Amino acid sequence: MDRTVALSLLQKYNQEPFHILHALTVEGVMKWYACELGYGGDADWWGLVGLLHDVDFEKYPEEHCKKAPALLAEVDASPGFVHAVCCHGYGICVDIEPEHLMEKILFAADELTGLIGAAAKMRPSQSTQDMEVKSLKKKFKDKKFAAGCSRDIITQGAQRLGWDLTELMEKTILAMRACEDDVRKEYTALTGAEA
Repeated sequence: MDRTVALSLLQKYNQEPFHILHALTVEGVMKWYACELGYGGDADWWGLVGLLHDVDFEKYPEEHCKKAPALLAEVDASPGFVHAVCCHGYGICVDIEPEHLMEKILFAADELTGLIGAAAKMRPSQSTQDMEVKSLKKKFKDKKFAAGCSRDIITQGAQRLGWDLTELMEKTILAMRACEDDVRKEYTALTGAEA
């Protein structure tokens, strides 16, 4: 799938700036993980799955991960791509279990990017560049902070990967640091807003 086509599909079904920012962030995080874990040749594919993982969420929140196959059919997404997108909703809205490493990464990192992003906005720098795991763990323990980010899913995600929570947090902070500038630039170009 061509990224231009994927981005067009994302924008067709997502106009809310927050959803665009989240999609771009998860795309960048997934590409970083692909390279970090030895799947650099598949980094673009991992990234596209991240970009489109919530393609149906804004317009069809009650059918999240159930409506996605029909939307992804518009760009002739492969069955493997559809499975990878939909399985991040395992146990929440679908019974499609993450099987491959990339799917487990998406499952684990999706919610965590939201928590890290919210924590970054609270920092004087408004950035992940100076964020430490210790401060993120404090935010993780505060159930009222970024309450929409499921701590259970993040914990389950780490377990599925065979990592402890600290390792998942460390890696995901590094992933977000690596893509933060590019994500902000593209987000501003697409929405006209500052990230």
